[in-house]
Amino acid sequence: MAVNKNGIVVLGAVFVDIKGFPEDIYVPDGRNAGHVEYIHGGVSRNVVEDIANLELRPTFLGIADNTALGEDVVRKLQRHKVNTEYMKEIPNGMGTWLAVFDHNGDLAGSISQRPNLMPILDILEENGDEIIENCDSIVAEIDMDKEIIKKLVQLCKKYDKKLYGVVSNMNIAVSRRDLLQKFDCLICNQLEAGVFFSDDYSEKTPAEMEKILAERLKAANVPAMVVTMGGDGAVYAEADGESGFCPAQKVQVKDTTGAGDAFCAGVSAGLTYGKTLGQAVEIGTRLAASVIISSENVCPRFRPEEFGIEA
Repeated sequence: MAVNKNGIVVLGAVFVDIKGFPEDIYVPDGRNAGHVEYIHGGVSRNVVEDIANLELRPTFLGIADNTALGEDVVRKLQRHKVNTEYMKEIPNGMGTWLAVFDHNGDLAGSISQRPNLMPILDILEENGDEIIENCDSIVAEIDMDKEIIKKLVQLCKKYDKKLYGVVSNMNIAVSRRDLLQKFDCLICNQLEAGVFFSDDYSEKTPAEMEKILAERLKAANVPAMVVTMGGDGAVYAEADGESGFCPAQKVQVKDTTGAGDAFCAGVSAGLTYGKTLGQAVEIGTRLAASVIISSENVCPRFRPEEFGIEA
């Protein structure tokens, strides 16, 4: 269980997800009857709620709109026992993700509008020492503004805290490889790993991907990385040599939205509270499976003991 007041601190954007589901076979260039849902989203917002659903009392450093919708986002996080005392509410503080799914529940297309995250730098300038000194670890979107990441890296070094990176847009993140070397573990998918290492891994098997990852990490001077491979599971490697593979759980897919975020939450929680990278990836895999089988974009409630995390 969290031993510090702020638990795991998560930094990043809040999005409103607008999700469309067809009633029948999805036709990309046709008119598709169906239903539309508005859901609180954003990679980091999802991650912090997933961690809270493990009863680990995390803290969220994010921005909400100063509107009824923004207030609703904050209230929901509070209901899930997320510490929101450092959040800011400002005009246009949240982004929007518009997504359409096909009849199998797979993403058919999406467009996102990113919010301005620079107010997070203000939070770190004002309260960063207090926040980071009293936390157990930090999870951050690595494609936030460079100034935010720089400040965060400085604070983590100052207080000797582990820093875990999750990807929202790897094309942005890859331009700051020097900063990414400061993260203790990066979590991304197979496509994003290809962008990061300037290669195409789309046809690689897990065994091939594990070997490539282990070799590339050493050359890139990145301490550790986990790469998700959809239904094939996930591979992981550490620069000092340990690597492995965790198969995906065989479940009925309903909606894949948020599965990667739940995976990140599980890996981060495991690493924060004493698990090896391999054990942490297993926790992430279980959480991802719990999201895939539902229409929710976050995991259901669990007790930390269910994952061998000491309460």
